[in-house]
Amino acid sequence: MSLYVTPPLSKQGVMMLPQRFSNILFSFILSGLMSLLVSGVSTARALGINPELPGQWIHAWLPAWALAFPTVMLLVPVVRKTVAALTSTR
Repeated sequence: MSLYVTPPLSKQGVMMLPQRFSNILFSFILSGLMSLLVSGVSTARALGINPELPGQWIHAWLPAWALAFPTVMLLVPVVRKTVAALTSTR
């Protein structure tokens, strides 16, 4: 008897995460994409378009993502409550 549990796979053979991790995965992807976009625009505006921009962008993005991910994790419940208070089911 093996103690190792094989994770579920998609039709394409990609490992799937259990549903209980969906909020964390959502926050991880959202914070990564938003921090990538904002840091790219900010870096390009501050330093101009130049051959070193991709490297400068990555150096700006990684620390931004490190801050954005836990921030999103903390703010999602507050934002959901705010949205629920501002919307109607009718």
